[in-house]
Amino acid sequence: MLIDIPSDLEAALVALTLPTWKLDGPALATSTMEEYRTVLTASPRFAETAATLRRALTGEGGGYAVLRLGNLAQALGADDERFLRLAMAFAAEVATPFSPFPRWPLWKDIGVKVDKDPGKSSGIGYNAFHMDLVNGTLPPDYTTLLCIRPDPLGGGPSILSDAHAAVARLSEDHRAVLAESGYHYGTFYDLHGVGEEYKPFPILDGGPGEGFVRFTAKMLERCELGQEHADAARALAEELVQGQVSFMLQTGDYLIVNQRRFLHGREALQSGQENVPAADRRLLLQLFLRTASGTGSAA
Repeated sequence: MLIDIPSDLEAALVALTLPTWKLDGPALATSTMEEYRTVLTASPRFAETAATLRRALTGEGGGYAVLRLGNLAQALGADDERFLRLAMAFAAEVATPFSPFPRWPLWKDIGVKVDKDPGKSSGIGYNAFHMDLVNGTLPPDYTTLLCIRPDPLGGGPSILSDAHAAVARLSEDHRAVLAESGYHYGTFYDLHGVGEEYKPFPILDGGPGEGFVRFTAKMLERCELGQEHADAARALAEELVQGQVSFMLQTGDYLIVNQRRFLHGREALQSGQENVPAADRRLLLQLFLRTASGTGSAA
C-alpha cells in the first residue's frame, strides 16, 4: 500500500526539529519514542496517518506499506539527520526500532558494490525472495528500507510477495514437508536481539496462515538440502514469484514490511554500475523493528 503524507502534515513536519534519539542497548529508548510521539501527535493528521500505516501492515490482507516521504526528503535533504529522525518517528509508531548488528548504528547503509556477490543486498544482481535474519530464533518482526537514492540508471525495483498466500497455493504434501525442520541457511555471529541460531529450522514456523515463513531462495543454491525438502522449497519459490508485486522506490520512499506476512527482494540493477561513481549509486538505509509481543501486531 502506498501512503501519501497530507500536505498540511508535510508542512508541519518540515518545520519541526525532533531531538537526537537515544538508545537503550540495541533499541531505540522508550523515552525517545514517547518524546517523538508527543511532539508529532500535535501535528495535523499525524495520528490519522500513523493509524493508516498500522492498518496497512497488520490489517486483513495487508503486510507492507510505502510511506511517500519524498517531499520531506527534498525539503530537508534525504541524508539529513532531521529527515532521518522523522522517518524513525514513523517507524516507532509501528514497533520498536533496533539494530541486531553491534558494529552498525540503527540505520544500516545498503549501497552498491560492483565487486560483491551479485545476489547480496549490496550486489548488482537479482536479490531473490527472503526474510531477514531467517536463521535467528527471534527474527525482526519488521524490516524497513528508506530510499536515499534510487539507481540512477533506472534498475532495481523492489519485489514483494504474500508468503502465506503462496503457501496456501501449494499441495498438502509440500506444506507438510515445509513444516519439517529440514532447512538451514547462512552463518550466525556478532548479533544481538534476535535470539539464538535456529538450525535446522522449518520454513513454516507456525500454524496455517500464521507465524513466519522462514524462507530465503538462496538456500536452494547455497545449502545442501534433501531432495524432498529442496523440491518443496522450490515450489514455494515459484509461487512467490507468481504472486509478486513490483515497484520502484524513489528518494524518500520508506518501505516497511511485516516479515510475518510478506517476503521481499529486488530485481537486478541496470547494467553499467561500474561506470557510476560510488557516491551516486543506489543507496538505501535499513532499519529493523520489534513488537513488544513478538507477533507482528503493530504497537
